[in-house]
Amino acid sequence: MSNWNIWSVSVVFISCLIIAPILAIFYSAFGGDTSLWPHLFSTVLPRYISNTLALMLGVGCLSLIFGISTAWVVTRFNFPFKFFFEWALLLPAAVPAYIIAYTYTDFFEYAGPVQGMLRDFFGWKNAQDYWFPNIRSMGGAIFVMASVLYPYIYLMTRSSFISTPISFYHASSIHGKNVFFNVAIPLARPGIVAGLALVLMETISDFGTVDYFALETLALGVFNVWLGMNSLSGAAQISCVLFVFVIILLSLELMARNRQRYYEKSSGQNMMQPIKAKGISAILCFLICLAPFLFGFIIPVGVLLNFVLRGFAVINFQEIFSTSLTSIFLAISASILVMTISILMIVISYYKSNAFSRFLIFISSCGYAFPGTILAVGVVVFVGWLNDLIYFRLNYFTGSLIVLFFAYIIRFLAVGNGAMRSGIEKIDPSIVNVSRTMGHKFFTIVSKIIIPLVYTNILVGGILIFVDILKELPITLLLRPFNFETLATYVYQYASDEMLEESSLAAIIIILAGLGPLILLNSTIKKFSLKKDSFETAEVLTTGAHS
Repeated sequence: MSNWNIWSVSVVFISCLIIAPILAIFYSAFGGDTSLWPHLFSTVLPRYISNTLALMLGVGCLSLIFGISTAWVVTRFNFPFKFFFEWALLLPAAVPAYIIAYTYTDFFEYAGPVQGMLRDFFGWKNAQDYWFPNIRSMGGAIFVMASVLYPYIYLMTRSSFISTPISFYHASSIHGKNVFFNVAIPLARPGIVAGLALVLMETISDFGTVDYFALETLALGVFNVWLGMNSLSGAAQISCVLFVFVIILLSLELMARNRQRYYEKSSGQNMMQPIKAKGISAILCFLICLAPFLFGFIIPVGVLLNFVLRGFAVINFQEIFSTSLTSIFLAISASILVMTISILMIVISYYKSNAFSRFLIFISSCGYAFPGTILAVGVVVFVGWLNDLIYFRLNYFTGSLIVLFFAYIIRFLAVGNGAMRSGIEKIDPSIVNVSRTMGHKFFTIVSKIIIPLVYTNILVGGILIFVDILKELPITLLLRPFNFETLATYVYQYASDEMLEESSLAAIIIILAGLGPLILLNSTIKKFSLKKDSFETAEVLTTGAHS
Protein backbone atom coordinates (compact mmCIF):
# COMPACT_ATOMS: atom_id res chain seq x y z
CA MET A 1 0.00 0.00 0.00
CA SER A 2 1.78 3.16 -1.24
CA ASN A 3 -0.68 5.89 -0.19
CA TRP A 4 -0.13 8.03 2.87
CA ASN A 5 -2.18 7.14 5.93
CA ILE A 6 -2.21 7.85 9.63
CA TRP A 7 0.05 4.85 10.29
CA SER A 8 2.78 5.82 7.83
CA VAL A 9 2.65 9.46 8.95
CA SER A 10 3.12 8.45 12.59
CA VAL A 11 6.09 6.25 11.70
CA VAL A 12 7.66 9.05 9.64
CA PHE A 13 7.27 11.41 12.61
CA ILE A 14 8.93 8.93 15.01
CA SER A 15 11.71 8.22 12.51
CA CYS A 16 12.43 11.93 12.09
CA LEU A 17 12.67 12.35 15.87
CA ILE A 18 15.17 9.48 16.04
CA ILE A 19 17.25 10.76 13.12
CA ALA A 20 17.27 14.37 14.36
CA PRO A 21 20.03 13.95 17.01
CA ILE A 22 22.39 12.54 14.36
CA LEU A 23 21.75 15.57 12.16
CA ALA A 24 22.16 17.82 15.20
CA ILE A 25 25.75 16.63 15.59
CA PHE A 26 26.66 17.99 12.14
CA TYR A 27 24.71 21.18 12.74
CA SER A 28 26.59 21.79 15.98
CA ALA A 29 29.93 20.91 14.40
CA PHE A 30 29.68 23.06 11.29
CA GLY A 31 27.00 25.60 12.17
CA GLY A 32 28.20 26.46 15.66
CA ASP A 33 31.57 27.60 16.94
CA THR A 34 34.14 26.37 14.39
CA SER A 35 37.10 28.15 15.96
CA LEU A 36 38.18 24.91 17.65
CA TRP A 37 38.74 23.06 14.35
CA PRO A 38 42.28 24.41 13.71
CA HIS A 39 43.24 23.86 17.34
CA LEU A 40 41.94 20.27 17.34
CA PHE A 41 43.69 19.43 14.08
CA SER A 42 47.00 20.87 15.23
CA THR A 43 47.00 19.33 18.70
CA VAL A 44 44.91 16.36 19.83
CA LEU A 45 43.06 15.12 16.75
CA PRO A 46 46.04 13.40 15.04
CA ARG A 47 46.80 11.56 18.29
CA TYR A 48 43.15 10.56 18.74
CA ILE A 49 42.97 9.22 15.17
CA SER A 50 46.29 7.34 15.29
CA ASN A 51 45.44 5.70 18.63
CA THR A 52 41.98 4.74 17.37
CA LEU A 53 43.43 3.19 14.20
CA ALA A 54 46.09 1.29 16.16
CA LEU A 55 43.47 -0.04 18.58
CA MET A 56 41.18 -1.10 15.73
CA LEU A 57 44.02 -2.87 13.91
CA GLY A 58 45.19 -4.77 16.98
CA VAL A 59 41.75 -5.77 18.27
CA GLY A 60 40.62 -6.75 14.77
CA CYS A 61 43.64 -9.00 14.11
CA LEU A 62 43.55 -10.75 17.50
CA SER A 63 39.77 -11.18 17.35
CA LEU A 64 40.11 -12.77 13.90
CA ILE A 65 42.67 -15.23 15.24
CA PHE A 66 40.52 -16.17 18.22
CA GLY A 67 37.20 -16.22 16.35
CA ILE A 68 38.15 -18.06 13.15
CA SER A 69 40.37 -20.68 14.79
CA THR A 70 37.81 -21.64 17.42
CA ALA A 71 34.92 -21.65 14.91
CA TRP A 72 36.81 -24.01 12.60
CA VAL A 73 37.94 -26.34 15.38
CA VAL A 74 34.49 -26.82 16.93
CA THR A 75 32.92 -27.28 13.48
CA ARG A 76 35.50 -29.52 11.82
CA PHE A 77 36.71 -31.77 14.66
CA ASN A 78 35.41 -33.95 17.47
CA PHE A 79 37.60 -33.66 20.56
CA PRO A 80 37.17 -33.79 24.35
CA PHE A 81 34.82 -31.09 25.73
CA LYS A 82 33.81 -29.98 22.23
CA PHE A 83 30.13 -29.63 23.14
CA PHE A 84 31.10 -27.59 26.19
CA PHE A 85 33.20 -25.18 24.13
CA GLU A 86 30.45 -24.75 21.51
CA TRP A 87 28.52 -22.58 23.96
CA ALA A 88 31.29 -21.67 26.41
CA LEU A 89 33.16 -19.75 23.71
CA LEU A 90 30.21 -17.32 23.64
CA LEU A 91 30.41 -16.54 27.36
CA PRO A 92 33.12 -13.83 27.09
CA ALA A 93 30.54 -11.72 25.26
CA ALA A 94 28.74 -11.38 28.60
CA VAL A 95 31.74 -9.60 30.11
CA PRO A 96 31.78 -5.86 29.27
CA ALA A 97 35.20 -4.69 28.08
CA TYR A 98 35.55 -2.11 30.85
CA ILE A 99 35.04 -4.79 33.51
CA ILE A 100 37.69 -7.09 32.07
CA ALA A 101 40.03 -4.09 31.94
CA TYR A 102 39.62 -3.56 35.69
CA THR A 103 40.18 -7.21 36.53
CA TYR A 104 43.23 -7.69 34.32
CA THR A 105 44.86 -4.55 35.68
CA ASP A 106 44.67 -6.00 39.17
CA PHE A 107 45.70 -9.44 37.91
CA PHE A 108 48.81 -8.37 35.97
CA GLU A 109 49.99 -5.23 37.78
CA TYR A 110 53.17 -5.18 39.89
CA ALA A 111 51.34 -5.98 43.13
CA GLY A 112 49.11 -8.55 41.43
CA PRO A 113 49.27 -12.35 41.77
CA VAL A 114 51.06 -13.03 38.47
CA GLN A 115 54.07 -10.81 39.05
CA GLY A 116 54.06 -11.78 42.72
CA MET A 117 54.39 -15.48 41.82
CA LEU A 118 57.15 -14.71 39.32
CA ARG A 119 59.13 -12.80 41.93
CA ASP A 120 58.71 -15.60 44.46
CA PHE A 121 59.67 -18.29 41.95
CA PHE A 122 62.72 -16.60 40.44
CA GLY A 123 63.82 -14.72 43.54
CA TRP A 124 63.43 -11.27 42.03
CA LYS A 125 63.38 -8.45 44.54
CA ASN A 126 61.93 -5.48 42.65
CA ALA A 127 60.90 -4.23 39.21
CA GLN A 128 64.53 -3.50 38.24
CA ASP A 129 65.30 -7.24 38.27
CA TYR A 130 62.90 -8.18 35.46
CA TRP A 131 60.68 -6.86 32.67
CA PHE A 132 56.95 -7.39 32.51
CA PRO A 133 54.55 -5.87 29.95
CA ASN A 134 52.44 -2.99 31.21
CA ILE A 135 48.77 -3.98 31.07
CA ARG A 136 47.73 -0.32 31.02
CA SER A 137 48.98 0.20 27.50
CA MET A 138 47.85 -0.09 23.90
CA GLY A 139 48.86 -3.74 23.84
CA GLY A 140 46.96 -4.42 27.06
CA ALA A 141 43.84 -2.73 25.71
CA ILE A 142 44.06 -4.77 22.51
CA PHE A 143 44.37 -8.00 24.48
CA VAL A 144 41.49 -7.40 26.90
CA MET A 145 39.09 -6.06 24.25
CA ALA A 146 39.79 -8.86 21.77
CA SER A 147 39.22 -11.40 24.57
CA VAL A 148 35.57 -10.32 24.92
CA LEU A 149 34.80 -9.21 21.34
CA TYR A 150 35.93 -12.28 19.37
CA PRO A 151 32.52 -14.04 19.89
CA TYR A 152 31.08 -11.78 17.17
CA ILE A 153 33.44 -13.36 14.65
CA TYR A 154 33.19 -16.82 16.19
CA LEU A 155 29.39 -16.94 16.00
CA MET A 156 29.04 -15.67 12.45
CA THR A 157 32.00 -17.64 11.10
CA ARG A 158 30.79 -20.84 12.72
CA SER A 159 27.35 -20.29 11.21
CA SER A 160 28.97 -19.99 7.77
CA PHE A 161 31.12 -23.08 8.28
CA ILE A 162 28.14 -25.19 9.35
CA SER A 163 25.96 -24.10 6.44
CA THR A 164 28.60 -24.78 3.75
CA PRO A 165 27.55 -27.88 1.74
CA ILE A 166 29.84 -30.89 1.99
CA SER A 167 30.05 -31.11 -1.81
CA PHE A 168 32.29 -28.03 -1.81
CA TYR A 169 34.73 -29.72 0.57
CA HIS A 170 34.66 -32.90 -1.51
CA ALA A 171 35.48 -30.97 -4.67
CA SER A 172 38.43 -29.33 -2.94
CA SER A 173 39.75 -32.66 -1.65
CA ILE A 174 39.50 -34.25 -5.10
CA HIS A 175 41.73 -31.52 -6.53
CA GLY A 176 44.21 -31.79 -3.66
CA LYS A 177 43.45 -28.35 -2.24
CA ASN A 178 43.50 -27.32 1.39
CA VAL A 179 39.89 -27.39 2.61
CA PHE A 180 40.34 -24.60 5.15
CA PHE A 181 42.10 -21.99 3.00
CA ASN A 182 40.51 -22.81 -0.36
CA VAL A 183 36.88 -23.51 0.63
CA ALA A 184 35.98 -22.67 4.23
CA ILE A 185 37.57 -19.22 4.48
CA PRO A 186 36.51 -17.90 1.03
CA LEU A 187 32.89 -19.02 1.54
CA ALA A 188 32.81 -17.66 5.10
CA ARG A 189 34.37 -14.33 4.11
CA PRO A 190 31.06 -12.39 4.17
CA GLY A 191 30.34 -13.62 7.69
CA ILE A 192 33.92 -12.94 8.80
CA VAL A 193 33.86 -9.39 7.43
CA ALA A 194 30.47 -8.66 8.95
CA GLY A 195 31.60 -9.99 12.34
CA LEU A 196 34.83 -8.01 12.07
CA ALA A 197 32.85 -4.84 11.30
CA LEU A 198 30.82 -5.38 14.49
CA VAL A 199 34.03 -5.92 16.49
CA LEU A 200 35.57 -2.72 15.13
CA MET A 201 32.40 -0.71 15.77
CA GLU A 202 32.46 -1.89 19.38
CA THR A 203 36.16 -1.02 19.55
CA ILE A 204 35.81 2.58 18.39
CA SER A 205 32.76 3.10 20.63
CA ASP A 206 34.44 1.77 23.78
CA PHE A 207 34.79 4.33 26.52
CA GLY A 208 35.35 2.51 29.83
CA THR A 209 38.45 0.57 28.75
CA VAL A 210 40.29 3.41 27.03
CA ASP A 211 39.44 5.77 29.89
CA TYR A 212 40.79 3.35 32.48
CA PHE A 213 43.92 2.64 30.41
CA ALA A 214 44.36 6.37 29.61
CA LEU A 215 44.38 5.81 25.84
CA GLU A 216 43.45 8.97 23.98
CA THR A 217 41.06 7.68 21.31
CA LEU A 218 38.29 9.53 19.48
CA ALA A 219 35.61 8.19 21.84
CA LEU A 220 37.51 9.41 24.90
CA GLY A 221 38.29 12.66 23.08
CA VAL A 222 34.57 13.42 22.72
CA PHE A 223 34.17 12.97 26.47
CA ASN A 224 37.24 15.06 27.36
CA VAL A 225 36.45 17.96 25.03
CA TRP A 226 32.81 18.06 26.11
CA LEU A 227 33.29 17.89 29.88
CA GLY A 228 36.95 18.86 30.20
CA MET A 229 36.94 21.87 27.86
CA ASN A 230 33.19 22.56 28.27
CA SER A 231 32.85 22.66 24.49
CA LEU A 232 29.85 20.84 23.08
CA SER A 233 30.61 22.04 19.55
CA GLY A 234 34.18 20.73 19.86
CA ALA A 235 32.82 17.35 20.98
CA ALA A 236 30.48 17.40 17.98
CA GLN A 237 33.42 18.11 15.67
CA ILE A 238 35.34 15.09 16.98
CA SER A 239 32.13 13.07 16.69
CA CYS A 240 32.01 13.90 12.98
CA VAL A 241 35.48 12.40 12.55
CA LEU A 242 34.36 9.31 14.44
CA PHE A 243 31.26 9.25 12.26
CA VAL A 244 33.51 8.76 9.19
CA PHE A 245 34.96 5.61 10.78
CA VAL A 246 31.47 4.29 11.44
CA ILE A 247 30.35 4.89 7.86
CA ILE A 248 33.38 3.03 6.51
CA LEU A 249 32.66 0.05 8.77
CA LEU A 250 28.97 0.05 7.87
CA SER A 251 29.92 0.07 4.19
CA LEU A 252 32.22 -2.91 4.70
CA GLU A 253 29.47 -4.80 6.51
CA LEU A 254 26.96 -3.96 3.77
CA MET A 255 29.39 -5.09 1.06
CA ALA A 256 29.91 -8.38 2.89
CA ARG A 257 26.16 -8.90 3.18
CA ASN A 258 25.64 -8.18 -0.55
CA ARG A 259 28.25 -10.78 -1.48
CA GLN A 260 26.25 -13.61 0.10
CA ARG A 261 25.20 -16.27 -2.33
CA TYR A 262 23.40 -19.54 -1.61
CA TYR A 263 23.48 -21.88 -4.56
CA GLU A 264 23.14 -25.10 -2.61
CA LYS A 265 21.19 -25.38 0.57
CA SER A 266 22.71 -27.37 3.43
CA SER A 267 20.69 -30.11 5.04
CA GLY A 268 21.29 -32.88 7.46
CA GLN A 269 22.36 -35.12 4.56
CA ASN A 270 24.96 -32.86 2.96
CA MET A 271 26.54 -31.28 6.04
CA MET A 272 30.23 -31.71 6.68
CA GLN A 273 30.78 -34.46 9.24
CA PRO A 274 33.34 -33.64 11.98
CA ILE A 275 36.64 -35.53 12.01
CA LYS A 276 37.66 -37.44 15.13
CA ALA A 277 40.76 -35.75 16.56
CA LYS A 278 43.23 -38.01 18.34
CA GLY A 279 46.42 -37.59 20.32
CA ILE A 280 48.28 -34.33 19.73
CA SER A 281 45.53 -33.08 17.43
CA ALA A 282 42.90 -33.46 20.16
CA ILE A 283 45.11 -31.66 22.67
CA LEU A 284 45.77 -28.86 20.18
CA CYS A 285 42.04 -28.44 19.48
CA PHE A 286 41.37 -28.30 23.19
CA LEU A 287 44.04 -25.65 23.78
CA ILE A 288 42.88 -23.51 20.84
CA CYS A 289 39.41 -23.34 22.37
CA LEU A 290 40.61 -23.05 25.95
CA ALA A 291 42.84 -19.98 25.42
CA PRO A 292 40.19 -17.38 24.48
CA PHE A 293 37.68 -18.85 26.94
CA LEU A 294 40.29 -18.64 29.70
CA PHE A 295 41.34 -15.09 28.86
CA GLY A 296 37.84 -13.76 28.19
CA PHE A 297 35.79 -15.42 30.93
CA ILE A 298 37.50 -17.70 33.45
CA ILE A 299 40.22 -15.29 34.59
CA PRO A 300 38.12 -12.11 34.84
CA VAL A 301 35.20 -13.89 36.55
CA GLY A 302 37.63 -15.66 38.87
CA VAL A 303 39.25 -12.34 39.81
CA LEU A 304 35.84 -10.78 40.46
CA LEU A 305 34.74 -13.69 42.65
CA ASN A 306 37.98 -13.35 44.59
CA PHE A 307 37.23 -9.65 45.05
CA VAL A 308 33.76 -10.48 46.35
CA LEU A 309 35.11 -12.98 48.90
CA ARG A 310 38.06 -10.82 49.90
CA GLY A 311 36.06 -7.62 50.18
CA PHE A 312 32.91 -9.06 51.66
CA ALA A 313 33.11 -6.71 54.63
CA VAL A 314 33.46 -3.53 52.55
CA ILE A 315 30.77 -4.28 49.96
CA ASN A 316 27.71 -2.10 50.45
CA PHE A 317 25.02 -4.70 49.80
CA GLN A 318 22.17 -2.28 50.46
CA GLU A 319 23.48 0.21 47.91
CA ILE A 320 24.12 -2.51 45.33
CA PHE A 321 20.64 -3.90 45.88
CA SER A 322 19.12 -0.46 45.41
CA THR A 323 21.26 0.19 42.32
CA SER A 324 20.31 -3.20 40.88
CA LEU A 325 16.60 -2.43 41.28
CA THR A 326 17.12 0.94 39.59
CA SER A 327 19.05 -0.66 36.73
CA ILE A 328 16.47 -3.41 36.26
CA PHE A 329 13.60 -0.93 36.29
CA LEU A 330 15.40 1.30 33.79
CA ALA A 331 16.33 -1.61 31.50
CA ILE A 332 12.86 -3.19 31.57
CA SER A 333 11.08 0.11 30.95
CA ALA A 334 13.41 1.12 28.13
CA SER A 335 13.34 -2.33 26.48
CA ILE A 336 9.51 -2.35 26.51
CA LEU A 337 9.50 1.14 24.99
CA VAL A 338 12.04 0.23 22.31
CA MET A 339 10.24 -2.99 21.35
CA THR A 340 6.90 -1.18 21.18
CA ILE A 341 8.36 1.30 18.71
CA SER A 342 10.04 -1.54 16.79
CA ILE A 343 6.74 -3.42 16.48
CA LEU A 344 5.03 -0.27 15.21
CA MET A 345 7.78 0.56 12.73
CA ILE A 346 8.32 -2.88 11.23
CA VAL A 347 4.64 -3.79 11.00
CA ILE A 348 3.84 -0.46 9.35
CA SER A 349 6.83 -0.73 6.99
CA TYR A 350 5.57 -4.10 5.72
CA TYR A 351 1.83 -3.47 5.51
CA LYS A 352 0.96 0.25 5.69
CA SER A 353 3.86 2.31 4.36
CA ASN A 354 5.39 3.75 1.22
CA ALA A 355 8.95 3.86 -0.11
CA PHE A 356 9.80 7.11 1.67
CA SER A 357 8.66 5.93 5.09
CA ARG A 358 10.50 2.62 4.64
CA PHE A 359 13.67 4.55 3.84
CA LEU A 360 13.32 6.63 7.00
CA ILE A 361 12.73 3.50 9.07
CA PHE A 362 15.94 2.03 7.68
CA ILE A 363 17.93 5.20 8.47
CA SER A 364 16.51 5.38 11.98
CA SER A 365 17.75 1.84 12.60
CA CYS A 366 21.41 2.84 12.19
CA GLY A 367 21.77 4.21 15.71
CA TYR A 368 23.29 0.99 17.07
CA ALA A 369 26.35 1.54 14.88
CA PHE A 370 27.17 4.88 16.51
CA PRO A 371 29.21 5.12 19.70
CA GLY A 372 27.32 6.14 22.80
CA THR A 373 29.42 9.29 23.17
CA ILE A 374 28.35 10.49 19.70
CA LEU A 375 24.68 9.83 20.39
CA ALA A 376 24.90 11.59 23.75
CA VAL A 377 26.28 14.70 22.03
CA GLY A 378 23.53 14.61 19.40
CA VAL A 379 20.76 14.08 21.95
CA VAL A 380 21.92 16.99 24.11
CA VAL A 381 22.18 19.33 21.11
CA PHE A 382 18.76 18.33 19.76
CA VAL A 383 16.94 18.38 23.09
CA GLY A 384 18.47 21.75 23.93
CA TRP A 385 17.32 23.17 20.61
CA LEU A 386 13.85 21.64 21.09
CA ASN A 387 13.63 23.04 24.60
CA ASP A 388 14.46 26.55 23.39
CA LEU A 389 12.04 26.23 20.48
CA ILE A 390 8.89 25.23 22.35
CA TYR A 391 9.79 26.55 25.83
CA PHE A 392 8.89 23.23 27.35
CA ARG A 393 10.60 22.68 30.67
CA LEU A 394 10.26 19.74 33.03
CA ASN A 395 11.92 19.33 36.38
CA TYR A 396 15.50 18.22 35.96
CA PHE A 397 15.13 14.67 37.24
CA THR A 398 12.15 13.78 35.09
CA GLY A 399 13.54 15.64 32.09
CA SER A 400 16.86 13.83 32.32
CA LEU A 401 15.16 10.46 32.47
CA ILE A 402 13.17 11.32 29.36
CA VAL A 403 16.39 12.31 27.60
CA LEU A 404 18.04 9.07 28.75
CA PHE A 405 15.14 6.98 27.42
CA PHE A 406 15.28 8.91 24.15
CA ALA A 407 18.99 8.10 23.80
CA TYR A 408 18.35 4.41 24.52
CA ILE A 409 15.70 4.31 21.80
CA ILE A 410 18.12 5.74 19.24
CA ARG A 411 20.94 3.41 20.32
CA PHE A 412 19.07 0.12 20.52
CA LEU A 413 16.20 0.45 18.08
CA ALA A 414 18.24 -1.49 15.51
CA VAL A 415 18.25 -4.55 17.78
CA GLY A 416 14.47 -4.50 18.15
CA ASN A 417 13.92 -3.82 14.44
CA GLY A 418 16.24 -6.64 13.46
CA ALA A 419 14.51 -9.13 15.73
CA MET A 420 11.06 -8.04 14.49
CA ARG A 421 12.07 -8.06 10.82
CA SER A 422 13.50 -11.59 11.02
CA GLY A 423 10.15 -12.79 12.37
CA ILE A 424 7.73 -10.85 10.21
CA GLU A 425 9.49 -11.90 7.00
CA LYS A 426 8.44 -15.47 7.74
CA ILE A 427 4.72 -14.62 7.94
CA ASP A 428 2.85 -15.65 4.82
CA PRO A 429 1.38 -12.44 3.30
CA SER A 430 -1.77 -14.36 2.38
CA ILE A 431 -2.68 -14.59 6.07
CA VAL A 432 -2.90 -10.80 6.35
CA ASN A 433 -4.63 -10.48 2.97
CA VAL A 434 -7.32 -13.01 3.92
CA SER A 435 -7.92 -11.15 7.20
CA ARG A 436 -8.40 -7.93 5.27
CA THR A 437 -10.90 -9.48 2.87
CA MET A 438 -12.85 -10.72 5.89
CA GLY A 439 -13.27 -7.11 7.00
CA HIS A 440 -10.95 -7.09 10.01
CA LYS A 441 -9.37 -3.75 10.91
CA PHE A 442 -5.62 -3.33 10.73
CA PHE A 443 -5.20 -2.98 14.50
CA THR A 444 -7.13 -6.24 15.02
CA ILE A 445 -4.94 -8.02 12.45
CA VAL A 446 -1.80 -6.84 14.23
CA SER A 447 -2.93 -7.73 17.75
CA LYS A 448 -4.66 -11.03 16.96
CA ILE A 449 -2.47 -12.44 14.17
CA ILE A 450 0.88 -10.76 13.63
CA ILE A 451 2.03 -10.28 17.23
CA PRO A 452 1.22 -13.88 18.31
CA LEU A 453 3.17 -15.18 15.29
CA VAL A 454 6.26 -13.10 16.11
CA TYR A 455 6.00 -13.39 19.88
CA THR A 456 9.32 -15.26 20.12
CA ASN A 457 11.12 -12.58 18.11
CA ILE A 458 9.65 -9.87 20.34
CA LEU A 459 10.87 -11.76 23.40
CA VAL A 460 14.36 -12.25 21.91
CA GLY A 461 14.66 -8.59 20.97
CA GLY A 462 13.42 -7.46 24.38
CA ILE A 463 15.91 -9.67 26.24
CA LEU A 464 18.85 -8.50 24.14
CA ILE A 465 17.90 -4.84 24.58
CA PHE A 466 17.45 -5.38 28.34
CA VAL A 467 20.97 -6.74 28.70
CA ASP A 468 22.46 -4.06 26.44
CA ILE A 469 20.92 -1.27 28.50
CA LEU A 470 22.01 -2.93 31.73
CA LYS A 471 25.62 -2.78 30.49
CA GLU A 472 25.50 0.57 28.69
CA LEU A 473 28.08 2.97 30.15
CA PRO A 474 28.82 6.13 28.09
CA ILE A 475 25.23 7.17 27.35
CA THR A 476 24.13 6.56 30.95
CA LEU A 477 27.23 8.27 32.35
CA LEU A 478 26.74 11.40 30.25
CA LEU A 479 22.94 11.76 30.33
CA ARG A 480 21.84 10.38 33.72
CA PRO A 481 20.23 12.66 36.32
CA PHE A 482 22.16 13.74 39.40
CA ASN A 483 22.51 11.06 42.09
CA PHE A 484 21.23 8.44 39.67
CA GLU A 485 23.31 5.26 39.52
CA THR A 486 23.04 2.12 37.43
CA LEU A 487 25.15 -1.00 37.81
CA ALA A 488 27.40 0.14 34.94
CA THR A 489 28.02 3.62 36.36
CA TYR A 490 28.39 2.16 39.86
CA VAL A 491 31.17 -0.16 38.69
CA TYR A 492 32.80 2.63 36.69
CA GLN A 493 32.83 5.11 39.59
CA TYR A 494 34.37 2.71 42.09
CA ALA A 495 36.81 1.12 39.65
CA SER A 496 38.01 4.56 38.53
CA ASP A 497 38.90 5.24 42.16
CA GLU A 498 40.76 1.89 42.35
CA MET A 499 38.08 0.47 44.69
CA LEU A 500 37.64 -2.78 42.78
CA GLU A 501 36.47 -4.85 45.74
CA GLU A 502 33.53 -2.52 46.37
CA SER A 503 32.42 -2.78 42.73
CA SER A 504 33.04 -6.51 42.22
CA LEU A 505 29.57 -7.74 43.16
CA ALA A 506 27.90 -5.23 40.83
CA ALA A 507 30.20 -6.37 38.02
CA ILE A 508 29.25 -10.00 38.66
CA ILE A 509 25.56 -9.08 38.45
CA ILE A 510 26.11 -7.42 35.06
CA ILE A 511 27.88 -10.52 33.75
CA LEU A 512 25.18 -12.87 35.04
CA ALA A 513 22.54 -10.77 33.28
CA GLY A 514 24.31 -11.36 29.98
CA LEU A 515 24.48 -15.15 30.24
CA GLY A 516 20.80 -15.77 29.43
CA PRO A 517 20.88 -14.25 25.93
CA LEU A 518 24.13 -16.08 25.18
CA ILE A 519 22.51 -19.41 26.00
CA LEU A 520 19.71 -18.34 23.66
CA LEU A 521 22.27 -17.53 20.97
CA ASN A 522 23.87 -20.96 21.22
CA SER A 523 20.56 -22.81 20.89
CA THR A 524 19.41 -20.56 18.06
CA ILE A 525 22.50 -20.93 15.88
CA LYS A 526 22.04 -24.70 15.70
CA LYS A 527 18.36 -24.28 14.91
CA PHE A 528 18.92 -21.84 12.07
CA SER A 529 22.41 -22.72 10.80
CA LEU A 530 20.99 -25.32 8.41
CA LYS A 531 18.55 -22.89 6.89
CA LYS A 532 19.14 -20.58 3.97
CA ASP A 533 18.96 -17.49 6.15
CA SER A 534 21.45 -18.70 8.76
CA PHE A 535 23.78 -15.77 8.20
CA GLU A 536 21.09 -13.15 8.70
CA THR A 537 19.71 -14.91 11.77
CA ALA A 538 23.12 -15.11 13.42
CA GLU A 539 23.74 -11.47 12.58
CA VAL A 540 20.44 -10.25 14.04
CA LEU A 541 21.09 -12.03 17.32
CA THR A 542 24.79 -11.18 17.43
CA THR A 543 24.12 -7.48 16.89
CA GLY A 544 22.50 -7.23 20.31
CA ALA A 545 24.73 -9.63 22.20
CA HIS A 546 27.42 -7.14 23.26
CA SER A 547 27.40 -3.46 24.13
